[in-house]
Amino acid sequence: MRIETCYFCSSRIYPGHGIQFVRNDCKIFKFCRSKCHAAFKKKKNPRKVKWTKAYRKTVGKELAVDPAFEFERRRNIPIKYNRELWSKSIEAMKKVENIRQRRQNLHIMQRLRKGRELERERDVKEVQRDLSLIRSPAAGLKERKALEEAAESEERMEASNDEHEPEELEIN
Repeated sequence: MRIETCYFCSSRIYPGHGIQFVRNDCKIFKFCRSKCHAAFKKKKNPRKVKWTKAYRKTVGKELAVDPAFEFERRRNIPIKYNRELWSKSIEAMKKVENIRQRRQNLHIMQRLRKGRELERERDVKEVQRDLSLIRSPAAGLKERKALEEAAESEERMEASNDEHEPEELEIN
């Protein structure tokens, strides 16, 4: 049983499903549903249509470079049946699928972490920009008055210390 991929959206096409289009130059295009076929006929670019895997990969939402993808391409080549080879290849497929799933989960977690960091930075910038809306103008006045009074009292203390200090006499 061969599982094909849709030419437009890259989703899986199981046997007996989908639409096949053969161009005059004998190039075969397989589509999973009429939505993909119609988009292809309208000459839409899959990298610009948001629901396709090509778009998700170009935007960085899906893992684009992974050695497991190359292994998947290689295993589509038909080989003469051998029971031992068949059982080994099934085990290898399971391992590859496990590895790919782990890498994909790691990729998603990294994207989420980066998104959270960007969101925090955006929040901090917004708070700094709109600080006047958060802080009461009266609270700032009270703080300023307290600082001014403290500065005045320090000046008075220094002035009174200058008046009361005894002058040193120089003796030759």
